[in-house]
Amino acid sequence: MIARLPRWSPGQRIGLLGGTFNPPHEGHRLISLFALKRLRLDRVWWLVTPGNPLKHHQGLPPLAERVAAARAAAHDPRIAATGIEAEIGAHFTADTIDYLRRHASGAHFVWIMGADNLRQLHLWRRWRAIVSGVPIAVIDRPGSTLKAQNSLAGAYLAKFRVGETGAARFADRRPPAFIFLHGPRSKLSSSAIRRRGGTIRSAC
Repeated sequence: MIARLPRWSPGQRIGLLGGTFNPPHEGHRLISLFALKRLRLDRVWWLVTPGNPLKHHQGLPPLAERVAAARAAAHDPRIAATGIEAEIGAHFTADTIDYLRRHASGAHFVWIMGADNLRQLHLWRRWRAIVSGVPIAVIDRPGSTLKAQNSLAGAYLAKFRVGETGAARFADRRPPAFIFLHGPRSKLSSSAIRRRGGTIRSAC
């Protein structure tokens, strides 16, 4: 099965930001806008996953509802929210990246993640294949700077690190490549919003 990918053209630099987006919030948008500017990206795709394998799915709103909420929260034509992982039957990020490299081989993809997620990257299925598949851009998050860089995956990625002065050409690098970017930091998180009683509808 070939999924309907968001609009793209050969040679474009496309950032990939994955998550459940339960709910999507301004922090997702802030990271995306920052990555668009610093990494000179053409587009950012929000990959709304059917469910994070490392988290419980109880109470998770339907995928279509989360994709619609993400599209409403993006507020920028360069940000596209998509549920392609469900279309292609991908349960793990490595599978998604494999698919995109096959079916959009002319694009230059960059995986974007917050520093808090780098701390647990080594728990992801085939995480070394992810690192070998696309350049990894990590955005600093409050309270995660040192812990992320000293994590198992952070230590492994250190030898492939590119300085922040190389951000503008980072998307053109052959993986493995890693960059740690400092900039506007948001304390927002979907889990914190849910703890305060927030929902997809109230967050948009």
